[in-house]
Amino acid sequence: MFTSIMTDSFSFSDIFKSSFLENITAVSVLDMALTIALAFGIGLFIFYVYKKTYRGVMYSSSFGTTLIALTMITSQVILAVTSNVVLSLGMVGALSIVRFRTAIKEPLDIAFLFWAIAAGIILAAGMIPLAIIGSVIIGLILLFFVNRKPHKNPYIVVLSCADHAAEQEAMKYLNAQTERCVVKSKSAQNGLIELNLEVRLKDDNTDFVNTLSSMNNVSSAILVSYNGEYMG
Repeated sequence: MFTSIMTDSFSFSDIFKSSFLENITAVSVLDMALTIALAFGIGLFIFYVYKKTYRGVMYSSSFGTTLIALTMITSQVILAVTSNVVLSLGMVGALSIVRFRTAIKEPLDIAFLFWAIAAGIILAAGMIPLAIIGSVIIGLILLFFVNRKPHKNPYIVVLSCADHAAEQEAMKYLNAQTERCVVKSKSAQNGLIELNLEVRLKDDNTDFVNTLSSMNNVSSAILVSYNGEYMG
């Protein structure tokens, strides 16, 4: 009988020993504070680089805030995983069902998302110099290459002509005034011809558009900047 009571008492204490309360001391308060602070600093730097290199149509401040939060969240998850082997196995299964449905409009945004996630993982893994120095190098490279302006900015000319003769005259004038002129699209309907042309200007002078619009049988001439993805 005494042996049975001791066995029951031992099993009862084992239940409490295996409770989640033991995980409180799995990660020290200093490690948590240091990881969160560094993750916030690196995330803030990523946000700064994103803001300085953004070249899209409409800037979204919420995406920049997401980069900071993503760095901090990833570092906390990896810090918890590295402190408990059993938790790491469960976390793999839990995270495998996560799906992101938000459309990425700019290709460069994908690089910033992976940068924030990678920085959080490396930081929580204890490789602090790699996380900091690597982020600084990546940021400087992005600032240099993204902000580097091409020698000749491309433009799109939207031209509306009433007949073929006016189209030929306008094209001849454009070829003489620009360094390069390539037809991107052409539509003709009820005698109206509309052309979309990619041009490279010889200089910053855009007065040739005024001359184009004043030609005979040319109803309109519009010049817009163009980066290969959108007009605006």
